[in-house]
Amino acid sequence: MKNIFGIIFLVFSLYQSIIISQVKMNFNKLTPDEERVILHKGTERPFTGKYTDYKSDGTYTCKQCNAPLYNSNDKFDSHCGWPSFDDEIKGAVKHVPDADGQRTEILCANCGGHLGHVFNGEGLTDKDTRHCVNSISLNFVPAVLNNKEVKMEKAIFAGGCFWGMEYQFQKVDGVKSVISGYIGGQKENPTYKEVCNTNTGHAEAVEITYDASKVSYEELAKLFFEIHDPTQIDGQGPDIGEQYRSEVFYFDDNQKQIAEKLIKILKDKGYKVVTKLTKATKFYNAEDYHQNYYNKTGGSPYCHIYKKKF
Repeated sequence: MKNIFGIIFLVFSLYQSIIISQVKMNFNKLTPDEERVILHKGTERPFTGKYTDYKSDGTYTCKQCNAPLYNSNDKFDSHCGWPSFDDEIKGAVKHVPDADGQRTEILCANCGGHLGHVFNGEGLTDKDTRHCVNSISLNFVPAVLNNKEVKMEKAIFAGGCFWGMEYQFQKVDGVKSVISGYIGGQKENPTYKEVCNTNTGHAEAVEITYDASKVSYEELAKLFFEIHDPTQIDGQGPDIGEQYRSEVFYFDDNQKQIAEKLIKILKDKGYKVVTKLTKATKFYNAEDYHQNYYNKTGGSPYCHIYKKKF
């Protein structure tokens, strides 16, 4: 019996090592100290981190995957020895209770990297929240880089299974993060099972954070139309259902007008476009196993193949 448990433990350890190796290969290379904190949930010594007393304007991003996490105007001096923030970029940080129930861990929502812990009820700011973050888990993008303003914006597209959409947008220079999730329905905090099997009204979609000084919304929207079939109703290839519909969720009139322009161009070329245009509502992050799916599994999209249309 001991031998059986030993074999099971060995197999599990090997599997875990493979998963960790895949993460390393597909994200930024980490130093041993960074791995100790980000992958193995360690803590750097207080008052030693690069960003503890950092004052510059800009955006703090994940050291492992570059996803934007915190804005500098939400940083405050808590005198605790680690960088402190009283707010996060919407949807960027995942909160998970520790196993002992004493504290709440914070993780990058995009890659799962360990950031630190969050505390409430201390009365340090009006928001009464303190994200205590390890400097070693962060990078910093200044608001002005080489005399050029860094402007982070968001876009949301739905066009079939979010795995393939995510994979294609992750390759674009200027895209900082791509999160798979659900939008456009009535159910709050929907699960994958609910979206697939009940009438939640949600679409599988991706929320993209991008540097507008490097890539424009129009370039992203063009790619959206070129990596899926915008003429297929409620489906994409073999994936059939309302959740796989083609839809642009725009944040402002400028995004809407760009999408309308591109749809007109496609229609003039003979494409019978059925893509819907809808004002963006609340975006719900999908479960962890859906995030960065093809990079983690080593697969490739089966119905999101690039085809030049413009």
